[in-house]
Amino acid sequence: MAFDYSIDFNNTDFRKNPEKYRVGRGEQGVLLVEPYKSEILEHWRFKTPEIAKESSEKIYQMFLDYKKEDDFVGMDMARKFLQMGYTRSRRYANYKGGKKYDEDGNINEREIDKEKAKSAEIFEEKWIKAREDEEYLAKKKTHQKEYG
Repeated sequence: MAFDYSIDFNNTDFRKNPEKYRVGRGEQGVLLVEPYKSEILEHWRFKTPEIAKESSEKIYQMFLDYKKEDDFVGMDMARKFLQMGYTRSRRYANYKGGKKYDEDGNINEREIDKEKAKSAEIFEEKWIKAREDEEYLAKKKTHQKEYG
């Protein structure tokens, strides 16, 4: 099921209303779903491999904490931030300043930044652990069955 952008995100607490949450594809809704966005975003960084390691470990620990609390929405949001750490690091690794397109809409030439590529690898490792976690997968299936 697609992510539901018709929800009043400014006035919805998804911890209190998990039934309103839709998983969506990939990173959909990662910067909309509160209170999780505010809880996780402050820890999300990837400028250097050292920063990415600290950030990905913190966010993965949040994933595990949400799991202990039986909070699927929190787990899914932490997974999305880990995924976004990977995809944004890759974008910056491939294109100077993270700019894939020039002002005319043409794709810029790739200039591989090895430091950002390492940051991407660090986030990817935690993202894979989260998305393949058996309890997460079971909770995801249950949530989608119950709420769409």
